[in-house]
Formats: sequence, structure tokens, C-alpha cells
Amino acid sequence: MSNPLRPFHLAIPVDDVQKARAFYRDILQLEEGRSSDHWVDFNFFGHQLVIHYKEKTETSDTHNEVDGKAVPVPHFGVVLAWEDFHAFAKTIAPHVNFIIDPYIRFEGQVGEQATMFFYDPCGNALEFKAFKDDSQLFVT
Repeated sequence: MSNPLRPFHLAIPVDDVQKARAFYRDILQLEEGRSSDHWVDFNFFGHQLVIHYKEKTETSDTHNEVDGKAVPVPHFGVVLAWEDFHAFAKTIAPHVNFIIDPYIRFEGQVGEQATMFFYDPCGNALEFKAFKDDSQLFVT
């Protein structure tokens, strides 16, 4: 596609709207948009993230092995600028329990990237990453 990049929309389930709202607003420092008692919009780095209330259900703990680490599936996140990644990691570190601590994945290889994983308070897995060279994002 030749269209300029457009914001995506992602709606995720949360079993505690107020706890999730505080996490995304106060810990990740996302700007809050419209809301109701059952959902809240956030500006997720220029994209629309919506948390929707859903009663807690049993979930399976699924992971895939990547670079010797157990990566949770599903997960979502954003690709930050290299400098922003490291500053963001420092900011959130006191407030999250990392599933995978911030580190450099595929070091010295195609697709070298900084990455980190953690869960929100409702069990949604997030990944934030950064490439020293953004042109490596889709290189095979």
C-alpha cells in the first residue's frame, strides 16, 4: 500500500476498568479520551487503544520461544525510537513486573532490536521494542 501510515484501533478486554485505566493513564502515561463505565479510549502512541470491560475468564498461558525467551502470545505494543525505548523502560521499571526484562534481541544480526515484555493488571501482555535502524523492521 502506498498510503501514509494510519493509526490502528485495538480493543482489549479488562476485568477491572478502573485498575486498567490507572495503569494505562498513570503508569504508561497515555492520554485518556472518551469513556463510559464499561470502556475507556487511550492515545496509544498515536493509535487508538480501547479497554473494554469483560468478566474474567480462564485463559491459557501460551508462549513461543524467541531468542531463547518465552514470548507470551498474544501480545501487542509499539515500536519506539531507540532513545525513547530506554527512557520509557526506566520510567516504567518501578511499576511493572517484566516478563522479559529490557534487552537487545538478535544482537549483531538482521533485525537487532531492544525489547521488553510485561502484563497490564488484567493480564494483557505488552511488548515495546525499538530498532537502532528502523529500516530493519521488516527485513528478512
